[in-house]
Amino acid sequence: MNTSWGKDTLIKRTRKEFAKKGKFCQRPSSFFLTFLSIYLMIYGTIKLFFFDLIMTKTKVLVLTSVIAQSKVFIFTSLLAISVVVPSFLHSQYITGPLVNAILLIAVVLLGPFEAVMIGIIPSTVALSSGLLPLPLAPMVPFIMISNAIFVALFYYIGVKRFAIGVIIGGLVKFAFLSSTVTLLMKSLLSEGLVAKLAIMMGYPQFITALLGGLIAFFFLRGIKKI
Repeated sequence: MNTSWGKDTLIKRTRKEFAKKGKFCQRPSSFFLTFLSIYLMIYGTIKLFFFDLIMTKTKVLVLTSVIAQSKVFIFTSLLAISVVVPSFLHSQYITGPLVNAILLIAVVLLGPFEAVMIGIIPSTVALSSGLLPLPLAPMVPFIMISNAIFVALFYYIGVKRFAIGVIIGGLVKFAFLSSTVTLLMKSLLSEGLVAKLAIMMGYPQFITALLGGLIAFFFLRGIKKI
């Protein structure tokens, strides 16, 4: 009887020991799995965050590069047209509206600075191609300034009020060139040249500005930029 009780006691103790060992062995594995799960969750979150950040920056850089390249292409194209056309067509009523239209299109698509840069070149080409006689070279800087005035007024007034910007810009450009001939060129040029220049820099400047505004308006409306 006592021996049986001793065996039962021993069996119970043995079972308890194995149960403790089992629990002890399970704890490290459970702790390890928990730690691994937390680590993978944190690692995955951080990796996903930085991956999205890198991809976003990459997309921004690519988009910026594409936009920059497209602006370079537009600038080069508009500049080429403004330079080439006056070299072949020597009519003020053809080249004038075209150059003014290019200036307005450049303001909308590129910005005022790029438009002013484009406006500097045609005057030089007009002088070298014969549209503007060589003795009238002193007038070239004032033509450049008048183009800059036209661009600035249109930019600050007429991007959203297109017609008003074109009209005011054309009027101020016409007034500036006309007064320049009247006040400054008389002392530098002969009477014959001043008379010819007064006609070229008079009302035709306003007319060509309006015609250029019409061309630019229909072009920009066609590409849905206004």
